[in-house]
Amino acid sequence: MGLGETLLLGFIAGVTILLGMPLGRMKRSAPTMRILLNSVAVGVLIFLVWDVLSAAWEPIDADLTKVHEHDGGLAGAIGFGALFISGLAVGLLGLVAWERYLGARARRNTTAAAAEAVTAVEQGSGTVITATRTTTFIAEHASSARTLALLIAVGIGLHNFAEGLAIGQSAASNEIGLATMLVIGFALHNATEGFGIVAPLAGDVDETGAVRRPSWGYLLGLAAIGGGPTFIGTWVGHGFTSDQVSVVFLTLAAGSIIYVVIQLIGVAAKARRNDLLAYGLLIGVLAGFITDAVVTAAGV
Repeated sequence: MGLGETLLLGFIAGVTILLGMPLGRMKRSAPTMRILLNSVAVGVLIFLVWDVLSAAWEPIDADLTKVHEHDGGLAGAIGFGALFISGLAVGLLGLVAWERYLGARARRNTTAAAAEAVTAVEQGSGTVITATRTTTFIAEHASSARTLALLIAVGIGLHNFAEGLAIGQSAASNEIGLATMLVIGFALHNATEGFGIVAPLAGDVDETGAVRRPSWGYLLGLAAIGGGPTFIGTWVGHGFTSDQVSVVFLTLAAGSIIYVVIQLIGVAAKARRNDLLAYGLLIGVLAGFITDAVVTAAGV
């Protein structure tokens, strides 16, 4: 299959992520609905963690099977294992370090702003604005909603790059049937993943507590981050085959998605609605497995 046709397949597989974007433009979202949507997003992401790590483990499992059958040594399994551990650690701990850096920078900026305000008041040229716990919470919530959406998009984008590699590699090998079925399957998954990206944005508020609706341009940007790597991965995969690259990107994706899951569960825990968290998790996980079952039943 030629490069142009292969890239078209990659585009089709990635563009369905747009189907979930309109949810981020919801004008209002009751607290109960917002918690449920976030919980469903957690369920979808938990499925993706399982799906991603299963795919990343396959070459390790294959090499260990060869060792068991006395058909090879441990070198391959150890090499893939090192990539597996490194990618997972960087994906998870890298975001932890980044969060700490941003938090420290925000605290420094807040301290500097407060010092400037005090100086201005002492000189008679400033106005004191009291930051209550409520307004601080609103500002933090507004920031965290968009940050979580971006992090989810990044994690899904890494995952989709690895999916694109699979499409490109199968098309380059003239396995047209497999490439087509991969596109169908990944397109279904991306439609679900789009919902997971924008779920934290439903009912988002700004610093004043007013409902903040993300622009279409912002949502398209998130879709490009999450779905665009499918197209790029297809392009790269058409040029060469590399299990090592797939393992690295899959484990990076898993680590970043695990980090986001921790954040979203923390949001749900603050609301003390474990019932909604459980319902949403169940719905999200089942949605992931149902789409996967449809693909499998189709012969992939």
